[in-house]
Amino acid sequence: MQADGREAAAGVAMPAGDGGDAAPGRIPGEPYGRFGGADWYRSAEPVAYPLALAAMEARVAAILEGRAGDAVWLLEHPPLYTRGTSARPDELLDARFPVYASGRGGRFTYHGPGQRVAYPILDLRKRGADVRAYVCRLEGWIIAALARLGVRGERRTGRIGIWVVDADGGEAKIAALGVRVRRWISLHGIALNVAPDLDHFSGIVPCGLAGFSVTSLRRLGVEASMDEVDAILAATFAETFGT
Repeated sequence: MQADGREAAAGVAMPAGDGGDAAPGRIPGEPYGRFGGADWYRSAEPVAYPLALAAMEARVAAILEGRAGDAVWLLEHPPLYTRGTSARPDELLDARFPVYASGRGGRFTYHGPGQRVAYPILDLRKRGADVRAYVCRLEGWIIAALARLGVRGERRTGRIGIWVVDADGGEAKIAALGVRVRRWISLHGIALNVAPDLDHFSGIVPCGLAGFSVTSLRRLGVEASMDEVDAILAATFAETFGT
Protein backbone atom coordinates (compact mmCIF):
# COMPACT_ATOMS: atom_id res chain seq x y z
CA MET A 1 0.00 0.00 0.00
CA GLN A 2 1.64 3.22 -1.12
CA ALA A 3 0.53 6.25 0.86
CA ASP A 4 1.77 9.65 -0.22
CA GLY A 5 -1.14 11.76 1.02
CA ARG A 6 -2.58 12.58 4.43
CA GLU A 7 -3.37 9.72 6.77
CA ALA A 8 -6.49 9.98 8.89
CA ALA A 9 -7.26 7.32 11.48
CA ALA A 10 -8.72 7.10 14.95
CA GLY A 11 -6.17 7.92 17.59
CA VAL A 12 -3.69 9.38 15.09
CA ALA A 13 -2.64 12.99 15.52
CA MET A 14 -3.30 15.14 12.47
CA PRO A 15 -2.82 18.87 11.83
CA ALA A 16 -5.62 21.00 13.22
CA GLY A 17 -5.38 23.58 10.44
CA ASP A 18 -3.15 26.29 9.13
CA GLY A 19 -2.80 27.90 12.57
CA GLY A 20 -1.71 31.28 11.24
CA ASP A 21 -0.95 32.52 14.76
CA ALA A 22 1.22 29.51 15.63
CA ALA A 23 4.89 30.04 16.47
CA PRO A 24 7.24 29.56 13.50
CA GLY A 25 8.26 25.92 13.16
CA ARG A 26 6.06 24.84 16.07
CA ILE A 27 6.43 21.16 16.97
CA PRO A 28 2.96 19.60 17.48
CA GLY A 29 3.73 18.11 20.87
CA GLU A 30 3.82 19.12 24.51
CA PRO A 31 6.97 20.85 25.81
CA TYR A 32 9.15 18.34 27.66
CA GLY A 33 12.08 20.48 28.76
CA ARG A 34 15.40 21.69 27.47
CA PHE A 35 18.31 19.26 27.19
CA GLY A 36 21.55 19.38 25.25
CA GLY A 37 20.89 22.91 24.00
CA ALA A 38 17.57 21.94 22.39
CA ASP A 39 13.90 22.40 23.27
CA TRP A 40 12.22 19.01 23.65
CA TYR A 41 8.63 18.12 22.77
CA ARG A 42 6.64 14.93 23.25
CA SER A 43 3.47 13.76 21.51
CA ALA A 44 1.10 11.59 23.53
CA GLU A 45 -0.80 10.14 20.54
CA PRO A 46 0.68 8.39 17.49
CA VAL A 47 1.60 10.99 14.88
CA ALA A 48 0.71 10.51 11.21
CA TYR A 49 3.86 10.37 9.10
CA PRO A 50 2.94 13.19 6.68
CA LEU A 51 2.36 15.48 9.67
CA ALA A 52 5.75 14.56 11.11
CA LEU A 53 7.49 15.32 7.81
CA ALA A 54 5.70 18.65 7.47
CA ALA A 55 6.52 19.65 11.05
CA MET A 56 10.20 18.81 10.61
CA GLU A 57 10.38 20.76 7.35
CA ALA A 58 8.70 23.77 8.96
CA ARG A 59 11.14 23.70 11.87
CA VAL A 60 14.12 23.51 9.51
CA ALA A 61 12.82 26.55 7.64
CA ALA A 62 12.29 28.44 10.89
CA ILE A 63 15.81 27.65 12.11
CA LEU A 64 17.32 28.77 8.80
CA GLU A 65 15.35 32.00 9.02
CA GLY A 66 16.52 32.60 12.58
CA ARG A 67 12.99 32.32 13.99
CA ALA A 68 13.42 29.10 16.00
CA GLY A 69 16.12 27.07 17.70
CA ASP A 70 17.13 23.44 17.95
CA ALA A 71 14.46 20.91 18.89
CA VAL A 72 14.09 17.22 19.71
CA TRP A 73 10.69 15.61 19.16
CA LEU A 74 9.69 12.38 20.94
CA LEU A 75 6.82 10.48 19.35
CA GLU A 76 5.37 7.23 18.11
CA HIS A 77 3.84 6.57 14.70
CA PRO A 78 0.93 4.34 13.76
CA PRO A 79 2.15 1.15 12.01
CA LEU A 80 3.86 2.10 8.74
CA TYR A 81 6.94 1.56 6.61
CA THR A 82 9.23 4.32 5.41
CA ARG A 83 11.32 4.14 2.27
CA GLY A 84 14.78 5.68 2.33
CA THR A 85 16.58 7.00 -0.73
CA SER A 86 18.61 3.77 -1.12
CA ALA A 87 15.68 1.34 -0.69
CA ARG A 88 15.20 -1.39 -3.30
CA PRO A 89 11.71 -2.53 -4.34
CA ASP A 90 12.44 -6.18 -3.50
CA GLU A 91 13.09 -5.21 0.13
CA LEU A 92 9.38 -4.48 0.60
CA LEU A 93 8.11 -8.02 1.21
CA ASP A 94 4.54 -7.34 2.31
CA ALA A 95 3.01 -3.85 2.16
CA ARG A 96 0.56 -4.61 4.97
CA PHE A 97 0.95 -1.06 6.27
CA PRO A 98 1.15 2.31 4.50
CA VAL A 99 4.51 2.97 2.82
CA TYR A 100 5.92 6.49 2.76
CA ALA A 101 8.86 8.02 0.93
CA SER A 102 10.87 9.60 3.74
CA GLY A 103 13.58 11.61 1.98
CA ARG A 104 16.17 10.35 4.49
CA GLY A 105 19.09 8.11 3.65
CA GLY A 106 18.95 4.36 4.08
CA ARG A 107 16.50 1.64 3.13
CA PHE A 108 13.12 0.46 4.48
CA THR A 109 12.26 0.96 8.15
CA TYR A 110 9.22 0.10 10.24
CA HIS A 111 7.65 2.52 12.72
CA GLY A 112 4.78 1.76 15.06
CA PRO A 113 3.41 1.78 18.60
CA GLY A 114 5.87 0.69 21.25
CA GLN A 115 8.80 2.20 19.39
CA ARG A 116 10.25 5.47 20.65
CA VAL A 117 11.09 7.74 17.75
CA ALA A 118 13.23 10.80 18.41
CA TYR A 119 13.69 13.46 15.74
CA PRO A 120 16.53 15.88 16.57
CA ILE A 121 16.20 18.99 14.40
CA LEU A 122 19.55 20.60 15.03
CA ASP A 123 21.64 23.38 13.53
CA LEU A 124 24.83 21.45 12.85
CA ARG A 125 26.63 24.68 11.93
CA LYS A 126 26.76 25.25 15.70
CA ARG A 127 27.64 21.64 16.46
CA GLY A 128 30.73 21.03 14.36
CA ALA A 129 29.29 20.96 10.81
CA ASP A 130 30.35 17.32 10.41
CA VAL A 131 27.66 14.86 9.32
CA ARG A 132 29.70 11.74 10.10
CA ALA A 133 30.50 13.04 13.56
CA TYR A 134 26.80 13.80 14.07
CA VAL A 135 25.78 10.25 13.16
CA CYS A 136 28.48 8.92 15.49
CA ARG A 137 27.06 11.04 18.31
CA LEU A 138 23.56 9.72 17.62
CA GLU A 139 24.92 6.19 17.92
CA GLY A 140 26.73 7.10 21.13
CA TRP A 141 23.54 8.61 22.50
CA ILE A 142 21.60 5.37 21.95
CA ILE A 143 24.40 3.26 23.42
CA ALA A 144 24.51 5.47 26.52
CA ALA A 145 20.74 5.26 26.95
CA LEU A 146 20.77 1.48 26.62
CA ALA A 147 23.56 1.24 29.18
CA ARG A 148 21.34 2.99 31.75
CA LEU A 149 18.75 0.29 31.07
CA GLY A 150 21.28 -2.47 31.62
CA VAL A 151 21.68 -3.32 27.94
CA ARG A 152 24.99 -3.37 26.08
CA GLY A 153 24.52 -1.75 22.68
CA GLU A 154 27.25 -1.81 20.04
CA ARG A 155 28.08 -0.48 16.60
CA ARG A 156 28.84 -2.86 13.75
CA THR A 157 31.05 -1.92 10.80
CA GLY A 158 29.01 -1.80 7.61
CA ARG A 159 25.68 -2.16 9.45
CA ILE A 160 23.88 0.99 10.45
CA GLY A 161 22.05 0.96 13.74
CA ILE A 162 22.74 -0.31 17.24
CA TRP A 163 23.12 -4.03 17.90
CA VAL A 164 22.73 -6.23 20.98
CA VAL A 165 22.94 -9.88 21.96
CA ASP A 166 19.34 -11.09 21.69
CA ALA A 167 17.43 -13.32 24.10
CA ASP A 168 18.38 -16.39 22.04
CA GLY A 169 22.07 -15.52 22.09
CA GLY A 170 22.17 -14.26 18.50
CA GLU A 171 22.83 -10.75 17.27
CA ALA A 172 19.90 -8.42 16.71
CA LYS A 173 19.19 -4.79 15.97
CA ILE A 174 17.45 -2.78 18.67
CA ALA A 175 17.65 0.74 17.24
CA ALA A 176 17.66 2.27 13.77
CA LEU A 177 19.13 5.57 12.56
CA GLY A 178 18.28 7.59 9.50
CA VAL A 179 19.16 11.22 8.91
CA ARG A 180 18.87 13.93 6.33
CA VAL A 181 20.74 17.22 6.47
CA ARG A 182 19.51 20.31 4.64
CA ARG A 183 21.78 23.35 4.68
CA TRP A 184 23.35 21.95 7.84
CA ILE A 185 20.02 21.41 9.66
CA SER A 186 19.30 17.79 10.61
CA LEU A 187 16.00 15.99 10.07
CA HIS A 188 14.76 12.50 11.00
CA GLY A 189 16.76 10.67 13.67
CA ILE A 190 16.49 7.47 15.69
CA ALA A 191 13.99 4.73 16.52
CA LEU A 192 14.46 2.62 19.64
CA ASN A 193 12.43 -0.58 19.98
CA VAL A 194 10.92 -0.47 23.45
CA ALA A 195 7.99 -2.88 23.10
CA PRO A 196 6.70 -2.91 19.50
CA ASP A 197 5.08 -5.87 17.75
CA LEU A 198 8.23 -7.39 16.25
CA ASP A 199 6.20 -9.36 13.70
CA HIS A 200 5.48 -6.05 11.95
CA PHE A 201 9.13 -5.91 10.82
CA SER A 202 8.62 -9.05 8.72
CA GLY A 203 6.99 -7.04 5.94
CA ILE A 204 10.37 -5.54 4.99
CA VAL A 205 14.06 -6.30 4.94
CA PRO A 206 14.89 -3.87 7.77
CA CYS A 207 17.52 -1.39 6.60
CA GLY A 208 18.38 -3.77 3.75
CA LEU A 209 20.09 -6.21 6.13
CA ALA A 210 18.78 -9.66 5.26
CA GLY A 211 19.53 -12.47 7.70
CA PHE A 212 19.61 -10.32 10.83
CA SER A 213 16.97 -10.20 13.56
CA VAL A 214 15.25 -7.24 15.17
CA THR A 215 14.69 -7.12 18.91
CA SER A 216 13.31 -4.87 21.62
CA LEU A 217 13.83 -3.99 25.25
CA ARG A 218 10.83 -6.12 26.15
CA ARG A 219 12.20 -9.16 24.32
CA LEU A 220 15.44 -8.69 26.26
CA GLY A 221 13.46 -8.77 29.51
CA VAL A 222 13.65 -5.03 30.17
CA GLU A 223 10.19 -3.73 31.09
CA ALA A 224 10.66 0.03 30.77
CA SER A 225 7.83 2.51 30.35
CA MET A 226 7.97 5.20 27.70
CA ASP A 227 8.25 7.78 30.47
CA GLU A 228 11.35 6.02 31.81
CA VAL A 229 12.86 5.73 28.36
CA ASP A 230 12.19 9.40 27.61
CA ALA A 231 13.86 10.55 30.83
CA ILE A 232 16.92 8.46 30.03
CA LEU A 233 17.05 9.71 26.44
CA ALA A 234 16.91 13.32 27.66
CA ALA A 235 19.65 12.83 30.23
CA THR A 236 21.99 10.97 27.88
CA PHE A 237 21.37 13.43 25.05
CA ALA A 238 22.55 16.24 27.33
CA GLU A 239 25.64 14.21 28.19
CA THR A 240 26.36 13.37 24.55
CA PHE A 241 25.57 16.69 22.88
CA GLY A 242 26.37 19.09 25.70
CA THR A 243 24.12 21.43 27.65
